Amino acid sequence: MRLIDRRSSKVQLPQVDDYENLKATLHRFVIDRIEDDNIIYDDNEKKLEEAVGAYMRQFSRIYEMNIGRDQFDLLEKELINEITGYGPLQALLEDPDVNDILINGPRKIFVERRGVLEQAQMRFLDDRHVLRVIRRMISPLGRRIDESSPIVDGRLADGSRINAIVPPLALDGPCLSIRKFRKDPLTAQELMAGGSITERALEFLTDKVANRTNILISGATGSGKTTLLNILSQYIPATERIVTIEDAAELQLRNTHVVRLETRPENNEGVGEISARELVKNALRMRPDRIIVGESRGGEVVDMLQAMNTGHSGSMSTVHANSAEDALTRLEMMVGMSGFKGSSELILKMIASALDMIVHIGRKPDGHRCVLQICELVIENDRVGLKEHFRYDFVHKELVEVQHATVSLFDDVS
Repeated sequence: MRLIDRRSSKVQLPQVDDYENLKATLHRFVIDRIEDDNIIYDDNEKKLEEAVGAYMRQFSRIYEMNIGRDQFDLLEKELINEITGYGPLQALLEDPDVNDILINGPRKIFVERRGVLEQAQMRFLDDRHVLRVIRRMISPLGRRIDESSPIVDGRLADGSRINAIVPPLALDGPCLSIRKFRKDPLTAQELMAGGSITERALEFLTDKVANRTNILISGATGSGKTTLLNILSQYIPATERIVTIEDAAELQLRNTHVVRLETRPENNEGVGEISARELVKNALRMRPDRIIVGESRGGEVVDMLQAMNTGHSGSMSTVHANSAEDALTRLEMMVGMSGFKGSSELILKMIASALDMIVHIGRKPDGHRCVLQICELVIENDRVGLKEHFRYDFVHKELVEVQHATVSLFDDVS
């Protein structure tokens, strides 16, 4: 809605019922005038502040509206965020307590804080406003989003991972999911202090890392797989060369000798894609001591397992799964779908001979993340099995060491 009908020069008074309506009306007024006056501010924040302040005062005069100093400053800051930042999302992106931001339309913004999902108070103006922010996010990536290309994945400058999907695939309007990452990764001490792992279990895992054990971390989305992988990687000796492979760079390794590789999606013409599988194959030519695949989700798992079997022990990866047993099923399925020719028994033996440990991490009912299982893969009587070393006790609410653990053969696991 324009505030001034230029054909009749008749002023249309805005209906301001609350702060959100005022912000929406003022937002349209200021944006229209910046576009009409062709204001070019580039990176000159002071020039932009002066222009926005002047238009806001013009708005107040036209509509004889008295905006308090504190409210004026807040509105000015939010308008500048709309123009140079990411609008209503800017404050959430700057909030260190927010882990996930989920937009299900202009009036449904949800955030996750400390494992709990809640609806935020801020709103977008409409679907076009959501789409404008999405396009601002993906513009530096050289990507586009529209009806012909309605899905996009990417990574912001601060490392946050984004996924956007718009109509016609998203029936209720543009949707945006943002996974944020801490500037300072969690430490092992913080993990123990928060009850996510015990000192004994951490010592067990760090000893396995130092002794070049191949480890797979499994868990659901947002369970803390990448966080745990970051922490365990700190115990890799500084003399070793690490090559990481990810779809969107999330790992924050503190090691000194790290080569980071990232996959590339196809461009707008449908060409130029570089898959994780291609990067794993290339990594083998880069003289790595260890290879870390941020997430195994496709054919690259075959090359990853072969690398673990051919001198790159101590490598690590993550996988989406609901338990350690389910992680084995997922790996078996991915190997089968990659075109690998072999029976189910052969695939399982290949997995067990390459992989040593599975660490399963998940959420408790209160949303708190913690390690739930630490299992060793074994081959017994020519059959693959899992031997639990640690298991989360939901009665006593702690991770306990399993004494005299028995081996659960995989084809007997329900």
